[in-house]
Amino acid sequence: MTTTSPLRIAVLASGRGSNLQALIEACSDGRLSARIVLVGSDRRQAQALQRAESAGIEHFSLDPKAWPDRAGFDVALFRRVAESRPDLVVLAGYMRILDAAAVEAWQGRMINIHPSLLPRHRGLHTHRKALEHGDADHGTSVHYVSAELDGGPVIAQAMTPIRSDDDETRLSERILQLEHQLLPAVVRLIADGRLQWRQGMPWLDEQPLSTPLTWPFENAVA
Repeated sequence: MTTTSPLRIAVLASGRGSNLQALIEACSDGRLSARIVLVGSDRRQAQALQRAESAGIEHFSLDPKAWPDRAGFDVALFRRVAESRPDLVVLAGYMRILDAAAVEAWQGRMINIHPSLLPRHRGLHTHRKALEHGDADHGTSVHYVSAELDGGPVIAQAMTPIRSDDDETRLSERILQLEHQLLPAVVRLIADGRLQWRQGMPWLDEQPLSTPLTWPFENAVA
């Protein structure tokens, strides 16, 4: 099943925006039947905004300090997002915890990429945690966003063995390369209509997705 028009995507990012760049390139070279309609950030100097500007994508930043609480900031943030009429919101290195009410309004229409094999190592410093725990492997996950930190059903994961000479830097660089492959692949499943949100859970090819996909998977984006 395919959609009749390109998927409209809004991306939220706090930092360098390398996963945003992976999506931009996948859209521009035809691997994704999608259009990034908006990029937003909580940091005015985020490199992600510069990437959006270079690609001719509408972009904005809001300063969280201008609101008295997280809930008020998220109302303003997602008001801007809603104005762009996205079919999907992608959190690509967005570092703020979202208010539960904001998440509820976008349930099933918002995904996040997280640098660990969830449910292992939620939160920050995931590469350090994987090394300190002596994990045999490490990776990245794309999941639907829920009110729980790095919670929500996991759609797909990519993994790599942890090597004896790995440190945080080497491991993070390898995981980032996996992220650049995994995120466009998952978004393609959504853009092609194969991955849908139904009855509070992901469905793939008309069947409930009970176990996360492992990258590389069928018809994925390289």
